[in-house]
Amino acid sequence: MSLVVDGVWKGFATRTGTQWVLRDVSLTIEAGQFIALIGHSGCGKSTLLGALGGLVPIDAGRIVLDGNEVRSPGPDRAVVFQRYSLLPRLSLARNVAVAVRSSRRDWPKTKVDEAVERTLRAVGLWEHRDKKPHQVSGGMQQRCAVARAFAVEPRVLLLDEPFGALDALTRARLQALLVDLWSSESDTEMVVMVTHGIDEAVLLADRVVVMSGPSGPSIIDVIEIDIPRPRDRVTISDDPAFRTAQARLLDLLERDLNWEVA
Repeated sequence: MSLVVDGVWKGFATRTGTQWVLRDVSLTIEAGQFIALIGHSGCGKSTLLGALGGLVPIDAGRIVLDGNEVRSPGPDRAVVFQRYSLLPRLSLARNVAVAVRSSRRDWPKTKVDEAVERTLRAVGLWEHRDKKPHQVSGGMQQRCAVARAFAVEPRVLLLDEPFGALDALTRARLQALLVDLWSSESDTEMVVMVTHGIDEAVLLADRVVVMSGPSGPSIIDVIEIDIPRPRDRVTISDDPAFRTAQARLLDLLERDLNWEVA
C-alpha cells in the first residue's frame, strides 16, 4: 500500500489573485511509515493534510491511495484535529460509537460495541465511558478523539497538531500512547501528522517533510529519521542521529523564516 501525492496544487482566491498554498507537491508515503509535516504557519501543512483526507479539494494534480484517487472523505482515512471535536451532548462511548456506525455501516452492533470498548480501554477511558466531554479533562477528551479515530480501523491516520493544546506532560503521555496504538492496530498502515515541534517530529516520525512558506516551493526537504523503534523520549536526546536530525530541521526552518522576512 502507498499514498501518492503527485503534482498537487491548491490555491485560494484573493483580491490580488490566487494565493498558492501548495505548489506542485509530490510525495510518496509507504505502508508502515510515520510521516511528520513541519513548517512555519501558513506553509500549507494543514491544507495538505486536509487534501489527503479528502476534506480539501485540490486544483491540480492527484492524490492516490492504493491505486484509488482520493476525491472525498472515506473510512480508510481518519482525522484527529487539535481541538477535540467531540459531540458535547454525547458520552465518550457514544462519541466513539457514532463515528464507527457512520463510517462502517456494514458492521453489526456487536462489532461496533467491541470496537468502542477495545479502543476506550486502550486509551484508559473505559471507566469514564459514560461521562460527557465537559466532565473530563482536555487530555482525556483528546484520548477519546484518538480512540474514535482508531475505532473505525482506518488504513491512514491523519493528525493535525493533535497535542498542540495540551500541557507538556499530557502531550508526552499521548505521544507514547499514539505510537503504542499504531503499532498494535494492524489495520492502520501509516500515520501523517502536522506538527510545529522539531523534537516531536524527530521522536515520532520515520520521515520529516519540511514545508516552506507560500512564497517558495512547498517542500524544502525530506529528512529521514534513522533511529530504531521503540524510542525512549528520555534517552533519545543522547542519540547522535537525533541531534543531527534536530540540527538539520532547525537550520532549514530558520533559513526559510529568514527568507520569508527578507
